[in-house]
Order: sequence, then C-alpha cells, then structure tokens
Amino acid sequence: MSAATEAQAAPMLLRGDHADGVTVLTLNRPASRNSLSLQMLETLEVALADIGEDASRRCIVLAAAGPVFSAGHDLREIIAHRADPDQGRGFYGRAMETCSRVMQAITALPQPVIAAVQGVATAAGCQLVATCDLAVASDQARFCTPGVDIGLFCSTPAVALARAVPRKAAMEMLMLGDMVGAEEALRLGLVNRVVAPDQVMATALHLAGRIAARSALTVRMGKRGFYRQIDLPLAEAYREAACVMADNLMAHDASEGIGAFLEKRRPVWEDR
Repeated sequence: MSAATEAQAAPMLLRGDHADGVTVLTLNRPASRNSLSLQMLETLEVALADIGEDASRRCIVLAAAGPVFSAGHDLREIIAHRADPDQGRGFYGRAMETCSRVMQAITALPQPVIAAVQGVATAAGCQLVATCDLAVASDQARFCTPGVDIGLFCSTPAVALARAVPRKAAMEMLMLGDMVGAEEALRLGLVNRVVAPDQVMATALHLAGRIAARSALTVRMGKRGFYRQIDLPLAEAYREAACVMADNLMAHDASEGIGAFLEKRRPVWEDR
C-alpha cells in the first residue's frame, strides 16, 4: 500500500486546521503518546508535501493532542516486527528512512514550522522539536533522548539535536538519556519560548501570525538560504548568503518593503 493510500486510510492520525494563513497540524494518537508509527510518519509526510504546494499556507504550527507531545517511534510496532522473516530489518529500514524524509521535509518546506510542545517529547519526538524552525514549550514540557536506556542509541534524533544545541549538551542528552526541563531546553536553544501550559498554542499562533503577515517570498527565500549556508565553511556561507540577498533585492516585495519604510507606511506584499 502506498504512503498516500495509507494516509487516507487513517485520516484521524493527523488533524489539520487552517485560518488566516496559518495551518495547525495536530498529532492525534494521544492513547499511544503520539508515537511516530510508520503510518503516522507517512501521513505526516503526505500532509507536508501538500502544504508545501499551497501558497495560501504561510506558516505551520505542529501540535499534539493529549498530555504528551510525542514519545518517538512506536516501540510496540518495532518489537512486533522482530517476528518478521528478516527479524525486522526491512521494516526498520523503511521506518527510519521515512522518519528521515519527514524531518528533511520540515527543513525543506517553504513555510516556517513552529512546534507547540505541551508535554514530554522523547527520542524521535525530541528530534521533531529540534527539527522545527521554532519551538514554543510549556513550562511543564520535558525533553530527552533515552534510547541508551533500552540499548538503542538515538542516532537519528542526534542529527537534529546536534544542529539545535551545543555539541557537548547534545552528547550528554544522548549518552545519559536524562530528562531536560523546559527552562534548560530554553537555555540550550532547543526551544525559543517557555510559557504557561495554557499559553502554548496562543503563543505559537501569535508567532505564526506575525510570520504569516510578512512577505511569503521573503520568508521562503530566507529559510532556504539559512539552511543552505549553516553547515558551509565561513567563506562559502557568505557567498551563498550574498547570492540570496542579491536575489531577494531583485524581488518586488523588497522594493515595496524598502519604499514603505522610507515613506513611513505599511507595505503591501504581493509575494513576488
């Protein structure tokens, strides 16, 4: 069965709402701690692909139903496939490859993605938070990569984690598997805001609304350029950024924005 067919067969795994340029995607497996089953990952992959092609969607908020943001990969599903003729290797490869595609799709998505983290985010759930462009967390949220506790090092979550927090902090999380509180996650740079539990969605939506009010073309070019340059050597990063700036300056919205600033008026974006 294709990813698209499986996604359509389980529409309630992921809820979607859209208003005023902001799309909210809600992981909807609260009884399973919003674990990232293969079907959930495939559903999310299809949803992200659809959003990327829709110009009316200017910013994304990724949220979760229930008290847990995401417990990571579905361990019951993983252990069940030990009974496969190949002891699960084929399934594990497919699951990890799909998860990697989803994480890369978030980074490649033209629209910024904001994680609204109301509770615990562990393993691939923590990876999901680290992958999002911005993250708002409840002061009750906690984060960890505890695979080492069950003999399974969080190697794929490490990719996103090591790009979101300092290297030694990432290694400590990966080697010890300890929970990191919201304030510590803020200090490390894993999240951008820590707020009261009842303010998580409101804060995420406020940030999303501010982004959605900007030129979509400018935000799209900026996000793409940011991720292109970030892992380049310094001189190459500046060359890449200079090209993006020059292209951006040629856009209508840059001319409109500069003109509006000089004329002390609100810009009218045309997203071109």
